[in-house]
Amino acid sequence: MFTAVEGARVPIRMWADPDSVEDAAMRQLHNVANLPWVHGLAVMPDVHYGKGATVGSVIAMRDAVSPAAVGVDIGCGMSAVRTSLTAADLPDDLGALRRRIESAVPVGFAMHKTPVSPARVPGLGGWDRFWSLFGELHEGVRNLRERARAQIGSLGGGNHFIEVCLELGGPDTGRVWLMLHSGSRGIGNELAKRHIDVARRLPHNADLPDRDLAVFVAGTPEMAAYRRDLFWAQDYAARNRATMVALVQRALADTVPGVRFDEPISCHHNYVAEETYDGVDVLVTRKGAIRAGSGDLGIVPGSMGTGSYIVRGRGNERSFHSASHGAGRRMSRTKARKTFTAADLAAQTSGVECRKDDGVVDEIPAAYKDIDAVIAAQTDLVEVVAHLKQIVCIKG
Repeated sequence: MFTAVEGARVPIRMWADPDSVEDAAMRQLHNVANLPWVHGLAVMPDVHYGKGATVGSVIAMRDAVSPAAVGVDIGCGMSAVRTSLTAADLPDDLGALRRRIESAVPVGFAMHKTPVSPARVPGLGGWDRFWSLFGELHEGVRNLRERARAQIGSLGGGNHFIEVCLELGGPDTGRVWLMLHSGSRGIGNELAKRHIDVARRLPHNADLPDRDLAVFVAGTPEMAAYRRDLFWAQDYAARNRATMVALVQRALADTVPGVRFDEPISCHHNYVAEETYDGVDVLVTRKGAIRAGSGDLGIVPGSMGTGSYIVRGRGNERSFHSASHGAGRRMSRTKARKTFTAADLAAQTSGVECRKDDGVVDEIPAAYKDIDAVIAAQTDLVEVVAHLKQIVCIKG
C-alpha cells in the first residue's frame, strides 16, 4: 500500500510501486520533493508522467503554489448521480438515449448556441456575482467572456465523458447512475497558460530543475492574481458540471418519465485547496487526485469500457486526505493510436453504446491502468461505496 521513498528533501509518500513508475515520472517526483517550498508529497496509485509534475501528485506547499502542478484544465473533475431507475426501466434502444444526451450537451469543440439559463440548474445560485468577477480576471482573457458563457454546460474532448452506468453487486445491483467528467473548458486553459508563463519569468524560479515547476510565492501580486483566477476557474468548472448534470437529467427524464434523482456527488481532481497538516497551513495541489477526508464521497473512474467506483474517504493524513482520480494512463495518446485500431476499440468496449471509431482510439481501455488494481492499492485511503459499469459512454 504505502511506501516512503527517501533521498529527496522531503520523503515521497507513494501508494504506487516505485519500480512500476516510469523513469521520467520518478524524476519529476524527485524534482518536486526537492523544492524548498514543499511541505510534503503524496503519490497516488494511478501516477504517470505529466507537465512539470506527474498526474497523480498531491503536493503540499508552504506559502507557494506551482500553476503547472495544478494542470491546465483547472478544476477538472467528476460528478455522479444515482437515479431511481433500474436496468429494466431503460429503453431497449440505448443509441437513442445516447443521441438525446448528445443533443442536450455539446461535445468536443462544440458549445451552446445560446448560453444555458441558470434557471435550468436548480439549487445553484450566485450566477450574477460569478459573472461579475469576469472583468477582474487576467487581462488576456477578458475578450473571451461570451465564449466562456456559451461553453458552460459543454463537455469538451480528450478523456472527458458522460456515461449511463449500472451498479454492480449488493442490494442495489442494476441501479442506474449518471456520471460525467469535465472541467473549466477553454477559459480555464487560457488562464492556466498565461499564469504559467508569468511564473516562468519570475527571478526566484531561475534555477529550478524544470521550468514547468515555476511557483508563485505568498505576498506577491503575481500570487494574488493567480489565486483570484484559479479559484474563479475552479468555480467555473463546478458550475459547468452542475449544468451538464441538469441537462443530462432532463434528457433521461424525457426518455423515462417519472425518474427521480439523488443529490449529485461532485469532486475536483485538478485543483488547489487551503488546508492544515502537522499544524502547518499549506496550499494543497491535487493534480489527478481527489480529496478523501473522513466521510468525503468521491468518484474514481476507469476507462470507457471498464467501469468506475464511488468511494468514501478514510481521512488518511499521510496522503494529505487524498486518493487517486482514476485509472491513469499507462500509454500516451500517440502510442495508443499507433498500437490499436478501431476494431480493437470495438472489441474492448463490447456491450457499451459509444463511439467506436478512429477518433477515440487513444481512449481505448488498454491505454489505461487496471482500475481494480488502482482501487486495491488504496484501501487505506478510501472504502468502496458502489461499483459501476457503463452501458452508454459519450466522448468528445
